[in-house]
Amino acid sequence: MPWDPDRELPIKLGPCSNGEERPVPLGPVELEAIRRTRRDAESLARRLGMDRRSFLRSLGGAALMLGTLAACHDDANKARNRRSGGTYRVPDDATTDPDVARGALAGDEFVFDVQTHYLDYDLTGPGTGIAGIDGLVNSFPQGRCGEADARACFSVEQYLDLLFNQSDTSLMILTAIPIPEPVNPLAMKDMEIARRLADQVCGDGRVLLHGGVQPTYGPAGQQIDGMAALARSHPIVGWKVYTHAPGDGWWLDDHDASSPQVGEEFLARVEAVGPNIVCVHKGFSGGSAYASPVDVGPAAKAHPDLRFVVYHSGFEAGVHEDAYSPDGRGVDRLVKSVRDAAVPAGANVYAELGSTWWNLMRDPTAAAHVLGKLLVAVGEDNVLWGTDSLWYGSPQDQIQAFRAFEISTELQERYGYPKLTARVKRKILGENALALYEVSAPTPRCEFSRDELAQARAAGGVALRTYGPETDREFRALLASHAVV
Repeated sequence: MPWDPDRELPIKLGPCSNGEERPVPLGPVELEAIRRTRRDAESLARRLGMDRRSFLRSLGGAALMLGTLAACHDDANKARNRRSGGTYRVPDDATTDPDVARGALAGDEFVFDVQTHYLDYDLTGPGTGIAGIDGLVNSFPQGRCGEADARACFSVEQYLDLLFNQSDTSLMILTAIPIPEPVNPLAMKDMEIARRLADQVCGDGRVLLHGGVQPTYGPAGQQIDGMAALARSHPIVGWKVYTHAPGDGWWLDDHDASSPQVGEEFLARVEAVGPNIVCVHKGFSGGSAYASPVDVGPAAKAHPDLRFVVYHSGFEAGVHEDAYSPDGRGVDRLVKSVRDAAVPAGANVYAELGSTWWNLMRDPTAAAHVLGKLLVAVGEDNVLWGTDSLWYGSPQDQIQAFRAFEISTELQERYGYPKLTARVKRKILGENALALYEVSAPTPRCEFSRDELAQARAAGGVALRTYGPETDREFRALLASHAVV
């Protein structure tokens, strides 16, 4: 089925998945926000002498949709005699006045995205030979990303263009995925392709690399023993692990004697080899207990010289996020883990927002609770911006939504959540990661023409599309690709 451009909206609410959860269907609030946005875009576009598609691609279109989403959220809460805990603060005239729209949604913050991915497929052949991966890309609508071959949606050219040219991102980390090297479409050699290509078109180090370690995969000790050689061979800035996949699940703190006892050995090797940053996937569990962040607090307490970046912050799609409860699920598990281990805010635990913010954008009240809980638990210097792109296409809409987002005064007073000031947002969007990775902000922004990229894409314009699985069929295909390991 061909891709329908009329589906494109300036704030991409989905459904879409990063491959670690089923795509969450749109609810009545999101559907109503989309209906109103499309309706009002028609009249506003005519008023401005534009066609609807051009209006929706403008800052005014993004302002319209964020304001509409906030209004629909308020309406739904009022119907239940509740107040919204978060909102998107967008002036009414931002839809028609470009200067007002820029004031609300543009910014000069340095944006450092610490969770990005691409998939390197050989487009000269019929496929990878891996049924699940081939099934995933072949199930996509023709032309979703403007390419005849759906595998090109995940290419390095798409990746660099979507992140650098089509968003305000200026620095990013390519982080490992849990597929072994022989069939991994983001193996270290592929990461190096992106790093070197970015160096060529940007002139300095705009793409940083994580080293992937899978302690329970392959012969015992092989992955951990290979860390020193990996660090010598590549300019990695941190280590990425998935305690729930592949192979047998394990814990950072080895608290369960019935599980593989590899956590302490891995952390000791990080201390010996460096760099001393451990990025661990926690949340989006797919039902695995090992994706719980219960081990984060104890590991951080026992290893104060290591810094632990908790990818996704323990968030689980489908779990309602509210005020903290020690018996809660989702992000509450991370809060409880650091509290029980007496790891204070501003210490060595960091909360990362990739895919978490994408899911929360639909529900401003849940977003307010999650951001508020994390800012209290780990501190305003330890929340990191990540988007999990390019699963969600260009992250510009996520950046714009974050700039406009506010936590209500009521929730601040009731739960002690801090106000999301411009200063705090600047820290989250980039300054915190610059300090963690001890790098300087490169200037100016990296911008380049498609002709400067190998096999540059011919299509122009901003792509208001997501690239992760949107249906159960696409999601099952991606799961099958992981099942080959």
